[in-house]
Amino acid sequence: MAILNFHQPDKIILQKASDFEAQFEFRPLEPGYGVTIGNALRRVLLNSLEGYAIVGIKIEGVDHEFATMKGISEDVVEIILNLKQVRFKKIVDHEVANEKIAISVKNQTEFTAGMIAEGTQSFQIMNPDLLICTMDSSSKLDIELTIGKGRGYVPAEDNKVKDAPVGYIAIDSIFTPIKNVKYSIENTRVEQRTDYEKLLMEVITDGTIHPEEAVKQASRILIQHLMIITDENITFDNKEEKKEDMVDEQTLQLRKVLKTPLEDLDLSVRAFNCLKAAKINSLSELVQYEQEDLMKFRNFGQKSLSEIEQVLIERGLSFGMDLQKLGIDKDDY
Repeated sequence: MAILNFHQPDKIILQKASDFEAQFEFRPLEPGYGVTIGNALRRVLLNSLEGYAIVGIKIEGVDHEFATMKGISEDVVEIILNLKQVRFKKIVDHEVANEKIAISVKNQTEFTAGMIAEGTQSFQIMNPDLLICTMDSSSKLDIELTIGKGRGYVPAEDNKVKDAPVGYIAIDSIFTPIKNVKYSIENTRVEQRTDYEKLLMEVITDGTIHPEEAVKQASRILIQHLMIITDENITFDNKEEKKEDMVDEQTLQLRKVLKTPLEDLDLSVRAFNCLKAAKINSLSELVQYEQEDLMKFRNFGQKSLSEIEQVLIERGLSFGMDLQKLGIDKDDY
């Protein structure tokens, strides 16, 4: 049976393009295809693109993450929180995995992310002004960073290394190069019809990938998955598999992230207290709220909302998630 022709974009208009931000315009699209394409691309952009991040650290003279160091204002926990924000862009052609970067900081009053670049030829630091810690000029800090490659957000528990040396501390890793994705849909005219759609998508990255390349990568990932269905060699089995065999790796990872308590999110005091007052204790409880619901909380404002939204994005989450539709029951978190 012949398939009727679909109106499809003959080109994609790129607006506000920079290394960090761009807006894309897709038109014309058949009615309903704006949200179909926009939502699918947004989810893949936030969850599935690869990036580099610190997976573990080792500081000379430090045995655990709750230690303090003489002459350094921040404790190890604060230093780790800052190191999680360092953005790495690979600048070599060959693959880089688990590279170790040794840095010795002395005769300095500040340790900034840009100093990490002195210990590697494989990466460029995209936020060199990020402050890691402040220190007395007479103090010294010797630190070794392990850089890994991954997708999305990976908790420290999954970054632990078997038989790791004494003093090695696994940390949470934010691999995703995407800071935010927003899309909207407007009507557009095709000949005499005005119910066709225009998809406007804004993509903000950390600079390690150009927004245009990010959208292309996300599109390729979607196509690869859909091509499986059209493969002539694929077989459709009507036998129901056991539930425990159907849990994929992504769902298992999501379950772990959802168990994260508020105390581990490094929220501001105001945002933390507002959520606690509403009896929200973990990410699993937080993501089930819509933005407008949070704004009804006492002393909760736009600044707190933006802060929490960024925390969710970094972990591949969003407001108003229906966990049951994702195959996640209350027992899973």
